[in-house]
Amino acid sequence: MPFSTLNLSSTLQKTLQDKGFKKPTPIQEKVIPLVLNNKDVIAQAQTGSGKSASFVLPLLQLWSQKRDNAKKGKIKILVLTPTRELTLQVAEVFEEFSKDLAKKPQIVSLIGGESIGEQLYNIQQGCDVLVATSGRFLDVLKKKQMNLSHLNYLVLDEADKMLNFDFTEELDLVLESLPAKRQNLLFSATYPPKMLDLVSKIMSNPLHVTIEQKPTVENIRQRVIEVDNEKRGPLLRHLLKEHKYKRVLVFMANKRATDNIAEKFRKYGIEAASFNADLEQDIRNDTLQAFKEAKINVLFATDIAARGLDIDNIDCIINYDLPRSPADYIHRIGRTARAGKSGEAISFINHETQEHFKLIEKRSHIKLTRESIQGFELTGEAPKKVKGPAPVKGKGKSKKDKLREIKLRNGDLKC
Repeated sequence: MPFSTLNLSSTLQKTLQDKGFKKPTPIQEKVIPLVLNNKDVIAQAQTGSGKSASFVLPLLQLWSQKRDNAKKGKIKILVLTPTRELTLQVAEVFEEFSKDLAKKPQIVSLIGGESIGEQLYNIQQGCDVLVATSGRFLDVLKKKQMNLSHLNYLVLDEADKMLNFDFTEELDLVLESLPAKRQNLLFSATYPPKMLDLVSKIMSNPLHVTIEQKPTVENIRQRVIEVDNEKRGPLLRHLLKEHKYKRVLVFMANKRATDNIAEKFRKYGIEAASFNADLEQDIRNDTLQAFKEAKINVLFATDIAARGLDIDNIDCIINYDLPRSPADYIHRIGRTARAGKSGEAISFINHETQEHFKLIEKRSHIKLTRESIQGFELTGEAPKKVKGPAPVKGKGKSKKDKLREIKLRNGDLKC
């Protein structure tokens, strides 16, 4: 099915053609007509499925058709995302697809790590499309220096991750600031039970679109390698040398660990960098660009920092530390094998994490063969399950103590 069947304007079709887009992805094919028909939509699809264009293209067309010169520069489209990188990427998609429009919208990004005064100034100078992280948007909203009375369209992108930031607790404040009559679009890779509360507050009778993630996962060679914690660094260097990957995204459990291991890998002559929320925004932007251009070959990142990264041609995903949930596992490995290409995802496990990975396999409907690499074999034996009396309340380790142990263990990097 070509884009011409989706009722997009000739101008937008020309832009797509110039950019080399020949036919819509499944999410674009289903969502674009619904948005153009002013329907509220809940779309479930993975990162890399083309979901950004599925709302950017029709919203630009609707904005162009409804454009009122008397209200030019008033916020008509609001897109909320969980991270700074995703915010900048979505804003960039708006910029790219609006380049051929007779009247171009004023697009403003609202993110943390930059001057809030300058961002407010940009909004007040005229803003048709506001793309913002949920956190910075709430900060500005509470200052009562932003007029949203002309808003027509609300988009929540990667809404499942906003739940992790307790966004639902602040949602009432957001909705109170918006006109009741508006079109709502919600995009999410997963649909956890808590999402129902968020949806019920925003929309009443939305249309649901679900794009199966199976075809994407089928293009990914998933592997699991058994290795002792202290051998993970040397094993990763071995894999890099053996496969000569150009771009590898390595997921780790905490920010300090990403900095430590990136520094150690650079000492071995490997172009590596860390990517976490503690880095200055300018550094994060430069690092991301260098990784896209393959000037950096290995990027060590945390889940939150890497959320929503839209980077083509990532050769391999490494789960240096396992994700907390099966949903996060799917999110992580979905960073490779984009646009029909193939990719690889490797998870490191040991005796302590075997059971957790079995849960990931069960919930993800996969079963992977355990591999052992010569010279990096897993040592020792799996701890035996001992049946005995229930622990006395107050005598076991607290949840905080257990988390502290995990962080210390993950941070103990021998590379």
